[in-house]
Amino acid sequence: MTARRSSAPGARIASVADFESWAARQSPAELAEPFTYVVGADGLLRLAPRRSEHVACAGGAAVLGAGEITFVRETGRWAVGEVSNQSTGYCPDVTSWPAVARALDGIPLRRPAAFTHEVVFRRCPACAEHNIVREADFVCVFCGGELPEAWNVDDAGRSDGR
Repeated sequence: MTARRSSAPGARIASVADFESWAARQSPAELAEPFTYVVGADGLLRLAPRRSEHVACAGGAAVLGAGEITFVRETGRWAVGEVSNQSTGYCPDVTSWPAVARALDGIPLRRPAAFTHEVVFRRCPACAEHNIVREADFVCVFCGGELPEAWNVDDAGRSDGR
């Protein structure tokens, strides 16, 4: 399924100067909320308002990672407060973390050692619906079918962290 492109692609962030310029254009209320992010195939971070679709943030392209991210000021510098792989547009695996970490390190922005909130996505082999696995219960909420242990949301343009 392709998300409707409802907004312009996210702001490309390749350096601290890019990030600071982008952050200066955000209101204090916006900076207090998580943002939508993607890591493009080029390895660069792109940011958009929280209510943006991840596929729109990526300009419809395949990504290496996607989710939500918050930023905080620490000792006069910006840092990542929280970061997840929560994106129902791409359903990225938790193994996408290294690509996200490389993008943040390339700016560079101080970051956590891993996702602060991991979402486990699986596609049901029986009904093809996408599921969020909660509490290690690998059962499809739509049809009751068994979900695979390994990530399988591998449609074209989906993220697998590679």
